[in-house]
Amino acid sequence: MPSQTLLISRYPVKPDQAEVLATKLGRGEASCIFVSLDGAEVIELRALEGKLELSALTAKTMPVAQSVAENLVGDVRRELLSFVEAPKDIDTLLPETPYIQLRHVEVKPEAMGGYRQWREETIFDLVRRADEVQVFRAYHSIVSGQPGVMFISGFSVDPESYNAVFASDRYREIVRQAGARYITGGSEGLYTKTYRALPHLGA
Repeated sequence: MPSQTLLISRYPVKPDQAEVLATKLGRGEASCIFVSLDGAEVIELRALEGKLELSALTAKTMPVAQSVAENLVGDVRRELLSFVEAPKDIDTLLPETPYIQLRHVEVKPEAMGGYRQWREETIFDLVRRADEVQVFRAYHSIVSGQPGVMFISGFSVDPESYNAVFASDRYREIVRQAGARYITGGSEGLYTKTYRALPHLGA
């Protein structure tokens, strides 16, 4: 069963240290590791138990951060996410595709109800029709320095083919509508980042 609560840990790495750090972190029963395509960041997706207490989470995360300090250029950034819905879901605990993409957007709180209906008819419809997209799960932040909606998508095709899905005239119109109606001002909370799994750590 897919995880309902997810912790994303972001490790900003020194040059040429991404694969070294990813290998150190390794894949666990409830976690998976991905490397940014630009090599500047490693992320860990960790499925959390529904009743996990903060003290237990701290015991899991703090020693790891200390053990890889020599590979980092900055501190680890973490965010806690709660699953909302998925136009393309998974049967496994976490995505197991060779690539994942994080798409983040901050929505005006008063517009959230309308936004969810709108995205069902636009973004989710596009995703369901795109064979390139294997996984697409929508989360909302519980605790984050960049609060908002987080889409986690998974794919196996090359990133150029995948990104073509979101470069169409239809998607550009979807983005225009979102900016006009639902997204908070500025670009600080809006980003898209793509990551790859390392073959020896499993896809």
